Amino acid sequence: MRAPVSLDARIGRGGLDRALCKVVDISQHGARLQTYSSLRAGTMIWLALPKVGHHAAKVVWADEFEAGLQFEIPLTIDAFEALTD
Repeated sequence: MRAPVSLDARIGRGGLDRALCKVVDISQHGARLQTYSSLRAGTMIWLALPKVGHHAAKVVWADEFEAGLQFEIPLTIDAFEALTD
């Protein structure tokens, strides 16, 4: 199940750089982001989500300042509910 949200989050790569982004929808398996810098499909990132912490994710598609992610490990139902409340 995918839910619309508006969450401020951060993107990290290799533990070094962190960029702000906005999560605009989320499911237990992935998320769609609006970004302020472009991402490349196939890239692995860390997504720092409010309330639930960091999650490894693969960028499965990217189009200028929007991207779709697939989480390496799906969110727990409790984490998903915390983000969508």
